[in-house]
Amino acid sequence: MVTDQRQEIVVPAGVFRRRDLRNAANVGRSLKKIRITQRAHPAELRSRRCSRRKFIAIALLIILVGFGASTARLFVWPQQGMPSRVDAIVMLNGPGDRLDTALGLARAHRAPTLVISLGSPWWYTKACAAKIPKVTVICFIPDPRTTRGEAEFAGRLARRYHWHSIVVVTSTPQGTRARLRVGRCVSGKIYLIGGPLPPSQWPHEIAYEWGATIKALVLQRSC
Repeated sequence: MVTDQRQEIVVPAGVFRRRDLRNAANVGRSLKKIRITQRAHPAELRSRRCSRRKFIAIALLIILVGFGASTARLFVWPQQGMPSRVDAIVMLNGPGDRLDTALGLARAHRAPTLVISLGSPWWYTKACAAKIPKVTVICFIPDPRTTRGEAEFAGRLARRYHWHSIVVVTSTPQGTRARLRVGRCVSGKIYLIGGPLPPSQWPHEIAYEWGATIKALVLQRSC
């Protein structure tokens, strides 16, 4: 016969009280840490917001500086100049005193041929320029009546007369786009001379040239 022996362990009540007190103390310290963390949280949020604002401000500043530098390089001070003599002078139509600039180069016999684009609102007469001794003057109406149409016509003339170098006379803001357009249609060297432009027209012309240049680079990439 097996006797069921059970041993009863008696723990003094004070032991549970001490454990309860220790547990309560630990819980209290944890709650205190949580309250401290909660108090610091708004400060951390403000710090993160401040850092985010600084990052956005620096990024915007970099974008503005890059945009300003690109504008200056492309439309305010594009590369200009020409050698003492080229095969042809090609004047594109548009704002500014281009005609006097082109005629001045032709009268100085910087090229044997002067090409003048007509047919836009900037040209108030259908008559071509007056004759210049020892200079062939060609006037045309581009089709389409755009810089692209002018470049295509210049390309056809260059192939017909075997031109190896031309100088494009245009306004300074249009210079970069004009060089791009004409360079796609003419295989020879392209030089640029900008005619004077009234100060009041500069903001509009620069804004227009940004859009037109992007269009030429992205949407119309051929001659």
